[in-house]
Amino acid sequence: MRFLKLFVLLFVIQTQAQQGGMWIPSLLKGMNETEMKNLGMKMSIKEIYDVNQSSLKDAVPHFNGGCTSEVISPKGLILTNHHCGFSQIQSHSTVENDYLTDGFWAYKMEDELPNENLYVTFIVKIEDVTASVLEGTATLTNEAEKQKKIQENIATLSRTLPKESWQENKIRTFYEGNQYMLFVTETFTDVRLVGAPPSSIGKFGSDTDNWVWPRHTGDFSLFRIYANKDNRPAAYSKDNVPYTPKHFLPISLDGVAEDDFTMVFGYPGKTNEYLPSVAIEQIVNELNPAKIEIRDKSLKVADGFMRKDNAIKIQYASKYAGIANYWKKWIGETQGLKKSNAIAIKKESEKVFQNNITKAGKEKEYGNLLTDFDKNYTEIAPYALARDYFQEVVQRNTELLSVAYRLYQLEQVYKANGEQSFTDRKNNLITGLSGFYKNFNANVDQNVFEQLIDLYSKKSPKQFLPQSLVNIDATNLATEIYSKSRLKSYQDLKELLTGDTKTVLTNLNNDKAYQLVKELADKYSIEVAPKYDEINLKITALQRTYMKAQLELNKDSRIFPDANSTLRVTYGKVKGYEPKDATIYTPITYLEGVMEKYVPGDYEFDVPAKLIDLYKAKDYGIYSENGKLPVNFIGTNHTTGGNSGSPAIDAKGNLVGLNFDRVWEGTMSDIYYDPSICRNIMVDVRYILFIMDKYAGAKNLIEELKLVHPKKTKTLKTKTVNKK
Repeated sequence: MRFLKLFVLLFVIQTQAQQGGMWIPSLLKGMNETEMKNLGMKMSIKEIYDVNQSSLKDAVPHFNGGCTSEVISPKGLILTNHHCGFSQIQSHSTVENDYLTDGFWAYKMEDELPNENLYVTFIVKIEDVTASVLEGTATLTNEAEKQKKIQENIATLSRTLPKESWQENKIRTFYEGNQYMLFVTETFTDVRLVGAPPSSIGKFGSDTDNWVWPRHTGDFSLFRIYANKDNRPAAYSKDNVPYTPKHFLPISLDGVAEDDFTMVFGYPGKTNEYLPSVAIEQIVNELNPAKIEIRDKSLKVADGFMRKDNAIKIQYASKYAGIANYWKKWIGETQGLKKSNAIAIKKESEKVFQNNITKAGKEKEYGNLLTDFDKNYTEIAPYALARDYFQEVVQRNTELLSVAYRLYQLEQVYKANGEQSFTDRKNNLITGLSGFYKNFNANVDQNVFEQLIDLYSKKSPKQFLPQSLVNIDATNLATEIYSKSRLKSYQDLKELLTGDTKTVLTNLNNDKAYQLVKELADKYSIEVAPKYDEINLKITALQRTYMKAQLELNKDSRIFPDANSTLRVTYGKVKGYEPKDATIYTPITYLEGVMEKYVPGDYEFDVPAKLIDLYKAKDYGIYSENGKLPVNFIGTNHTTGGNSGSPAIDAKGNLVGLNFDRVWEGTMSDIYYDPSICRNIMVDVRYILFIMDKYAGAKNLIEELKLVHPKKTKTLKTKTVNKK
């Protein structure tokens, strides 16, 4: 009876998880195809991925190594998020031409702006090369020797496997080292800025609405790929021409409705979907709460000063947003894992897993995996907690200590590499820290220090505390350090670093802030980091074996590899959700919501005058739906960082949206996906078109696009667009 209950539970788990997963596009045939069809997909798998014919994969390049983009015209026009193109938009901005504030639009190709070091990478082919990578490793028992042989094989294969001269072979590991895939790629480096809305549209609601639904953000920007006369990658040249893509995405004007099929194509960065329950328990009960508490105190201090002083508000706006980003994510992740009962479900599935090991007669190979996980996670717990306290307090959230830590690293460079390396590093530090001090406020930081050092002394594992932090008075310590340390000003810092090496090191070691950080860092680097790394290496090896067992014992199950910044497909439906009691979210937002949030002059919720005028006139052109203009929508697609800029594609292969975020309650999808609360957030493509057309007047760009009515089975001619 108990086994039946476990079987039923496992069946429920598998059923619930069916819309999750980040799948390799070359391996969709079979269960994935069936499921996608059941969810409403009308395409064939060959339309998604095909080596010999153009397919959707040819329209989805990796954008600058960290985001995704999609080709939307036959002239190499690509779409990605505003936040993905932010640094490029910023780099072209001046006081006279503030593209961040005002937006940028190239109304002819010669006005498009080149970008140094910006690149996009297309996938040409994906191939399994596991056998070749693992050749000669079966008899190797030493882990270091095995990994060395694997890296040698990867290097040889990358060099010798067939490719064109302008292409590159990249081999990536999957399933914790149990599978290796070859990606043949093409990288284009002449990528020019074409269009971007003002930040009041592209970043609307920036910090407050981050990780939040309902959302009302036009998070998009436009670039164009240029190639040489042979349509191949080439360095920037005025002689380059717009790239002719193998495939570009038609754009649907019919929008989405609840339960519509959606597919997100992109390059998700990193997930940990196969952690054992003991690891998730540690995250939920120990690590996340510690990091949340640290950042909560830091944010409250900064917020108090920012509300009272506009100069401080400007100084700390970006820093505050950076601290708040993962603070908010960890809170949502923790709440989501608890709400979805992830730990209990994992434990039940582990009972089934253990039973399957016994049934298969694999106790010798896999029988101790779960107990070994328990042992090692118990052992690593204090070291992991101490590590998080050190990183959060010393390296990330207390600015004076973070500077002191960089100086501590400078001293370590001298000890390891000698005087020349020390001098080079010192000069780079002096140059690099000039910008830091412009936005440094010692009074704010002292208050942050007082709060965080108090936490450090009371809640960080006692065995790793230096003597100077035992039973401290945090207020007195803060006063002493910030009144005496010379690291508070850039001028004093430069003086500290002036002179020969011996003088500089003597001066540093006499500084109160440096002395404290040196104590903390020595303790960490001697007693915490080595032991943490040692145990973590064992956990990594266990995770690889655990993954191997999962694949071996569940040959017919849906097991997708964790994200690793390679091209993946995730699919689901447009769907609202209920995050908590009496709270129901519908899946689509409209321009009315932008106006409801509008706060004149606010850095997050200001709205451009022209957008207000268009709203008042209800001048939405062909992009409205029942007299309303859609802005954002949500779906059950399983996404993470790196999916920013990914296309949301409908059942027939048309672009309907642009992925840019996740809901707060669903941020736990990096660890555990639950379709009842995990939602990705997308810009409705009609809002993008509206901003391009009605707001910016960029009809030259609209004319490039293929606009379709898939739900009405007719194509809208671009001439018609221009008439309206």
